[in-house]
Amino acid sequence: MEYSILSNNLKMPMLDYFDLYLLHQAMGDYFSAWRALEDAYEAGKLKAIGVSNFYAHVLANFCETVRITPMVNQVELHPYFAQPAALETMKHYNVQPEACVPLGGGRHKPYENEMLQRIADAHQKTIAQVVLRWNVQRGVTVIPKSTRQERIEENFAIWDFSLTDNEMAQTNTLDLGYTGEAVKHFNPEFVRGCPGVRIHD
Repeated sequence: MEYSILSNNLKMPMLDYFDLYLLHQAMGDYFSAWRALEDAYEAGKLKAIGVSNFYAHVLANFCETVRITPMVNQVELHPYFAQPAALETMKHYNVQPEACVPLGGGRHKPYENEMLQRIADAHQKTIAQVVLRWNVQRGVTVIPKSTRQERIEENFAIWDFSLTDNEMAQTNTLDLGYTGEAVKHFNPEFVRGCPGVRIHD
């Protein structure tokens, strides 16, 4: 990635800067790509720069090597793949965790979980709101995807209640470790397929 590519990306929507720009995978010559982001950040073209899908050991090595530490690491974070150790690594390097699939990514069925339903009923909330609130109380930024207005409004309505320590602990028991991860970014087949993905400017 070159600085000129970023400049071209800004021209199309007629913007002076991007609020946040993420390096999506730790693949290819991502250190050189990061240097371009560092330059753009220092030039004021990017207000924040971050990474995505960086496992804890990759992030630690990256933070110890680069000039500017990522401000964000966007990864899969939900009750079935909670990544508590990864969160500790991000906290150590002052990297903000961001959950790209905070509701489980379609693979899991939190909406059928009786324990989550009991917690939701206790707060007069939905299971989705409980799961989002659980991540927020762990210090995680959540970005649930929806195209339906009622769901978007539901996802926003998580700031008027808090889960108890016991409810947080109960939700933590759903963690399956790497078995619960929807997309295995260390899978060789997945890695081989990434270079063929078309990147749209």
